[in-house]
Amino acid sequence: MVGKGPMPSAGKPIEDLAAALRRAYPELEAIAAAGAEPAYVVGGAVRDLLLGRGRADLDVVVEGDAAALAAKLGAEPVSHERFATAKVAVDGHELDIASARTETYAHPGALPEVAPAPSIEADLGRRDFTVNAMAIPLRGEARLIDPHGGRADLEAGQLRVLHPASFADDPTRAIRAARYAARFGFALEPETAALLRASDLGTVSPDRRRAELLRLASEASAVRGLTLLVDWGLLAPREGGVELAARVEELLASPLWAGEAPRPEALLAAVTGPPGSEIELAVAAPERPSDAVELARGHDPIALALARALGTEWLDDYVARWRAVELEIDGADLIAAGVPQGPALGHGLRAARRAKLDGEIAGREQELATALSAVADG
Repeated sequence: MVGKGPMPSAGKPIEDLAAALRRAYPELEAIAAAGAEPAYVVGGAVRDLLLGRGRADLDVVVEGDAAALAAKLGAEPVSHERFATAKVAVDGHELDIASARTETYAHPGALPEVAPAPSIEADLGRRDFTVNAMAIPLRGEARLIDPHGGRADLEAGQLRVLHPASFADDPTRAIRAARYAARFGFALEPETAALLRASDLGTVSPDRRRAELLRLASEASAVRGLTLLVDWGLLAPREGGVELAARVEELLASPLWAGEAPRPEALLAAVTGPPGSEIELAVAAPERPSDAVELARGHDPIALALARALGTEWLDDYVARWRAVELEIDGADLIAAGVPQGPALGHGLRAARRAKLDGEIAGREQELATALSAVADG
């Protein structure tokens, strides 16, 4: 597979890149001044800087104690000792500080066992793709540390793993490949493509796998990323799932449905979820608004969104009007009219609401009369 051609800013002189880094991340001045141990910006911030994009998640690697550097910054760090990292806020910006480390894997899909790395170059060697294995030092001479050819791969518009066992060690890197390929328009370097197609997401725990898929589904290019996973043979879709996800994406971007369902979960359910209650809604043909409300109530927002994406047009009226219909009366009004406490109250109010939804009554007096009639009829 070939790349998309040179990326727009990957050829800038390193002096310009270092200056751009300081402009994009002013909090780096405080980090550089906080300790004497060598510290570096790594990963996505360097990649996106080379691509001429805006701020990315900021990751700093220190050849030393990450928690100690975080403490010097005057913030209370949230430490993750297993991975030798600490999360801090500096000048209102949250960033991750990590000790340089190496990683080994006891078996495919396992969480890594970490050990201190002797250098930033050794730390970069544990990363997923060459385009994420670059660093810029915070102090000293401006230089791009690029031991694996990440800049050249950026210019070629391609993703390349650092070693043949990369996807075996951590198969979730295949999901990240789809995320980056969709976001940036990258292609897979041919050997990387072959290794990826042979990877086994089944060696990863369901929770880790779902977490990575939801990260992908949170991207603006989520549908493209999920489609890539299907095309690569790593994600088994439901019948018509990719097309359904595209319709869900369009639906949740519309004014009426915006915010009605969590987008990442809905997109993932559209592609991979087994058919569920949305099918019941999609084949239903309620004759009256009250029937439609009874059908829709009790279904979760994702099922409603999937059903509408499948063509259930009456759900537009449910979302826009019918579900908001409320009575002007309540249980206290029925009690004042002589109805005793108990199930009869709910029965009467439900009857009045159904009649109001169907346009049979309007106003407080008619609502009360309908409710009392329903109670009397039992």
